[in-house]
Amino acid sequence: MARVELEIARGVATVTLNRPERHNAFNEELIEGLIATLQRIEGDDAARILLLRAAGKSFSAGADLDWMRRMAAYDEAENLADAKRLALLLQLLNFMPKPTIAAVQGAALGGGVGLVAACDIVVASPVAMFGLTEVRIGLIPAVISPYVVQAIGERAARRYFLTGERFDAATALALGLVTEVAEDLSAAAARFIEGLEAGAPEAQAAAKKVIRRVGRGPINSAMIDDTAERIARMRAHPEAREGIAAFFEKRKPNWQG
Repeated sequence: MARVELEIARGVATVTLNRPERHNAFNEELIEGLIATLQRIEGDDAARILLLRAAGKSFSAGADLDWMRRMAAYDEAENLADAKRLALLLQLLNFMPKPTIAAVQGAALGGGVGLVAACDIVVASPVAMFGLTEVRIGLIPAVISPYVVQAIGERAARRYFLTGERFDAATALALGLVTEVAEDLSAAAARFIEGLEAGAPEAQAAAKKVIRRVGRGPINSAMIDDTAERIARMRAHPEAREGIAAFFEKRKPNWQG
């Protein structure tokens, strides 16, 4: 049975974590499956939007217990190689040029929070729970930390990284980890997908890049020049010409079919 399922239909690549019997916990097989799947989506023009979801009652319980037992027997070099595969997975998801949505129906712990933080938009069930519990077993949320700290901020990270306490969907929404809490995840995701489909693919990829650029700050002459250069390039792009023409001709642009 595939641990990561992929379906591409009508421009949406739906990626499903499929280890429900282990609460979609990470192990080598799941990580490698996600890496291969994300690489495929990035290179597939038929996929405009990525929807990440999970089978069963949990989104992801973090690290698989058997995997953790094996890691405890690894030396430092083996653990480094192992950690770098998870780092690659999160890097691919975070820097995916296409819009990404996560639908969180249940518990998201440890690495599961990392997946959530690396997505652009997150819809969560009111019963979803989140936790960065690594310190309670003598570990730290290191590989996921760039994405989680960026999502919730350093002050909140100081609390949740250090206490390991769990928090609910409403708290995740207030922290900025979650975009929207919804009873019907499918309907909420579909609404965001519809909005994303109205945007131009190259413009969306460029928008994600400019967010990363300005998010690093500071606002100085280099940043101001960089943003001016970015809009100048986009204004001359065929996509922008098509979008502006479609607006004045009162029709849909060609990326909307």
